[in-house]
Amino acid sequence: MYLPPQAAKAQAKALPMVVMLHGCTQSADDFAAGTQMNRLADQHGFLVLYPEQAASANPSRCWNWFSPHDQVREGGEPAMIAGMVQAVAVEQPVDPRRIYVAGLSAGAAMAVILGQTHPELFAAVGAHSGLPYAAAHDIPSAMAAMKGRVVMGRAHFPGTPEDPRRPATQAVPVIVFHGDRDHTVQQSNGDQIVSQALAAYASEAGKNGVKASSEEGSTDAGQRYTRTRHLAADGRCLVEAWALHGAGHAWSGGNAEGSYTDQKGPDASAEMLRFFLAQPAA
Repeated sequence: MYLPPQAAKAQAKALPMVVMLHGCTQSADDFAAGTQMNRLADQHGFLVLYPEQAASANPSRCWNWFSPHDQVREGGEPAMIAGMVQAVAVEQPVDPRRIYVAGLSAGAAMAVILGQTHPELFAAVGAHSGLPYAAAHDIPSAMAAMKGRVVMGRAHFPGTPEDPRRPATQAVPVIVFHGDRDHTVQQSNGDQIVSQALAAYASEAGKNGVKASSEEGSTDAGQRYTRTRHLAADGRCLVEAWALHGAGHAWSGGNAEGSYTDQKGPDASAEMLRFFLAQPAA
């Protein structure tokens, strides 16, 4: 748990909180160092919670996003993480309507799941190099999904029938970062996170007029990207996607003190925070 200086003030007002879910083989400290989210917390005044997966739950410390038991609201890892969030929100000066969740890789997959299982708790989701909701149901299907053998909620395995997956039905704002040279989790997974989110919004009354706009750019370090924003009729960005051209499986704009980071940018932490704080309170 990271508390910015603003949280220590007497009569501290309720502050936003960002929940950060690390990737496989990482720890909370490693992820904090790589994303530099604590530095942003000092600047902007929000709390950061870093749940950490136990090796006893997964030998590689991955969140078990591929387990059906951990893709539902009750009983699995989503319930445990939500319980941590709710406990902290009671003990610390947290605005319960401005809680956000973000993650990398397996952590991103779990962040997407939390947006579906606890939409009343999380006002927005950030997914970096992650996978769509219910993309797998066991380790073999998880490996297939990571290699891109999933098409909109249906996992494909050679020589076997399609395995129907549950659709994402909760319309939760989401921002996605994904490298198009990511050979650990193929970029098509990021595209599917976007497609799932847009489908959920399209099913809501009054959300059929979502319009997309794209722009291309490059950081000072030469990292090219395409940023696509999907806007509601009132101008609010519901879904934002950053395609990082030539980038691999690493947190964009991260610090070399942490693992799985790419210093060339753009700064995924800063952009996710901007997106989060622009959303209306849950």
